[in-house]
Amino acid sequence: MRIHSIEAIAVDIPLTRNFGGATYSVLKRSTVVTRLRTEGGLVSEIYNGDNRADGPEICRLIHEVLAPAVKGLDIFAVERIWETMFAFTTANGDRKVLLEAIACVDCAVWDVMGKAVGRTVGELLGGYRRDNPIISIGGYYMEGKTLGDIGREMEMYRAAGMAGCKFKVGGLAPEEDARRVEAARKAAGSDFVLAVDANRGWSAENAIRFARLVEPLDIAWFEEPCHWSDDAAQMARVRQAIRLPVNAGQSEITSHGVRRLLDAQAVDLVNVDVSECGGVTDWRRSAALCWASGVKLAHHEESQIAQHLLSAVPHGTYIECFADPERDPIWQRMWANRPSPKGGIMPVTSGPGFGLELDADMIRRYRTA
Repeated sequence: MRIHSIEAIAVDIPLTRNFGGATYSVLKRSTVVTRLRTEGGLVSEIYNGDNRADGPEICRLIHEVLAPAVKGLDIFAVERIWETMFAFTTANGDRKVLLEAIACVDCAVWDVMGKAVGRTVGELLGGYRRDNPIISIGGYYMEGKTLGDIGREMEMYRAAGMAGCKFKVGGLAPEEDARRVEAARKAAGSDFVLAVDANRGWSAENAIRFARLVEPLDIAWFEEPCHWSDDAAQMARVRQAIRLPVNAGQSEITSHGVRRLLDAQAVDLVNVDVSECGGVTDWRRSAALCWASGVKLAHHEESQIAQHLLSAVPHGTYIECFADPERDPIWQRMWANRPSPKGGIMPVTSGPGFGLELDADMIRRYRTA
């Protein structure tokens, strides 16, 4: 069964307000829809990523570079397909964007492979469990937002079926952000998972100061605490100085980057993003490295894909979403058959491949390429 053609569609949906973290702003929800067809007529349809600047370029790379290279290859030859695409990273250009394009194609291959044999991707990868605990990303910085508003936000997530929240920090002084986290814990209660994410916002010194302030609040992990320029070494220093588990990996674009974090002894969890790091095929390598190192796996966003990955392995933890209806219209509406979380747990979609059904009208309305 061979690849016949690949179509990629960039989607941009404007948001009603800015959902910003310590080092960025978010004014739209973006993704790329990929449809891969086999010579036998099977069709994959998935979506990957949230690249708010380069969606059309990702589609161009798929149409002009990757699709011609892999056309005619056997869909079950996933390593050969991936190696063929990865070879283009040796040329000059933006490797991050190229790896995102490779991820779209690679995930589409896994989707159509599952459809060919009538199995979910989670089953193909190991089939360890059939559901996952789910948390919402939240705690965004917004003008006029009060500690009371933070408390109401946590209540909203619990009502939406979330097990917890990954809360944004790193944009203020450690003491100010600690007060925000304390308000979240007070409102959410002791049985609500609360992690914190600095998005590489702090120096090692400030990260340590913050961690010591919030250690009594039962924090699940401290994500990307330190500036990008020397993050592995700084995180290792932070990890040695605090009691909170350290999580990172979403900014890596290959399994080699994950190995760098493990070699530095910088992390207790890795949240490498399949849509950033070249797809399921290279994610498997990262997962194996983490298992061998005794490091747990989380996943950065992308619950439509991560649900299958983390359910497949024994060291998987939480999948993530944006439970605020205004933050992610793709998760809320375009993923038409999304299972509903309940009591902090979301079942894995049971259809073959990734099992996704997407709203075609939304794709047509918001496509940009």
